[in-house]
Amino acid sequence: MVAVNRVYAARLAGMLVLGPDGESIGRVRDLVINISYGRQQPRVLGLVVELLTRRRIFVPILRVTAIEPSAVTLSTGNVSLRRFAQRPGEVLVFGQVLDSRVRVDDPELADLAGIDLVVVDLSLEQVRTRDWMVTRVAVRSHRRLGRRTTMQVVGWQHVIGLTPAALSLPGQGVAYLLEQFEGQRPIVVADAIRELPAKRRYEVVNALDDERLADVLQELPESDQAELIGQMATDRAADVLEAMDPDDAADLLGELDAARAEVLLARMDPEDSEAVSRLLQHSPDTAGGLMTSDPVVLGPGTTVAEALARVRDPDLTPALASLAFVVRSPTSTPTGRYIGCVHLQRLLREPPASLVSGMIDADLPSLEPDSSLAAVTRYFAAYNLVCAPVVDDEHHLLGAVSVDDVLDHLLPHDWRVTNEEPDLPTAELDTHQGGQS
Repeated sequence: MVAVNRVYAARLAGMLVLGPDGESIGRVRDLVINISYGRQQPRVLGLVVELLTRRRIFVPILRVTAIEPSAVTLSTGNVSLRRFAQRPGEVLVFGQVLDSRVRVDDPELADLAGIDLVVVDLSLEQVRTRDWMVTRVAVRSHRRLGRRTTMQVVGWQHVIGLTPAALSLPGQGVAYLLEQFEGQRPIVVADAIRELPAKRRYEVVNALDDERLADVLQELPESDQAELIGQMATDRAADVLEAMDPDDAADLLGELDAARAEVLLARMDPEDSEAVSRLLQHSPDTAGGLMTSDPVVLGPGTTVAEALARVRDPDLTPALASLAFVVRSPTSTPTGRYIGCVHLQRLLREPPASLVSGMIDADLPSLEPDSSLAAVTRYFAAYNLVCAPVVDDEHHLLGAVSVDDVLDHLLPHDWRVTNEEPDLPTAELDTHQGGQS
């Protein structure tokens, strides 16, 4: 393929990054530029590249030997594996520049004078020194009646408002970022949000709907969850907590000031707050503190077809879907008398009209709410399970512990941000050096 020396930044989003021998390094997630307070064209410092392990690293632009239609090729396979951290003076193109508001003073585009415009892309061009510069800006006026307006391309020197100070002002749009997050797993969105400057992070959080935000929050470290929920209005925070899994909501409330947590519990729907309050009564490192109060619970008269329909729920994790619990009425936790469990594999082998009461595993021991984390871990190892019932002294099912909850507590508290890298076809170099090679 033919390398190019002029490209629009948005075309690089998600593009494959290859080493000199064609080995895959990762994908482009952002570009780093420096913007001065004058009208001097910004220089591209480098790329933010996401490795296969989801870690985001910095690759200096001078290590890029070619930008082709389908991939970015590096001149060397040696890149620093240090996690990318934005430095003063550095600006993220996708994270900060796109969707910002500007005005233009181009005499040839007099019809745009005095109109608020939105940045939709940047044109990058390689100069004789091999540096890449931002030369032009693609802008568009605000949508009217849901329709996109015409895009115009303006020289950088005619753009007003793309300064570090202007980019720090609140109220910037997030349409581009939300488009990039569409269809992405919550963990990927959480990683991306965590890498954004604080101002942009809050703008994205405010733009996400409650259900999506709840899924994303659950993938962030609890300290970050507490910080973001603390920035929300009380009613919005309560709505997001209602959308979270009860055990995750309880963990988050446990990170907050007691008075704030009490206020949020009071604003939540009574049914949701009751489940969370029950979980808060248990120590976080016991089965009662680890469990979710919303596993798959069935009555003995449920058919196999009905049971399978329940475990097909896309909101269930694979671990929770692996086991259904059979109880006497009522079937909401804390339930009536716990009878036993039915394994998903057994459900798949039985006729659809059969009743689950005829295939119950009544011999599998259950966990007590005060069972320690070590006891829960041994339980999973001993019985080769990824989900386990938590039953009280009166044989009521209180909830279920899944293996992902156990791993969350066994791993270091900051595991989401300090994951170790496996062996890669790259060698670690010096730390992130900005635009220097």
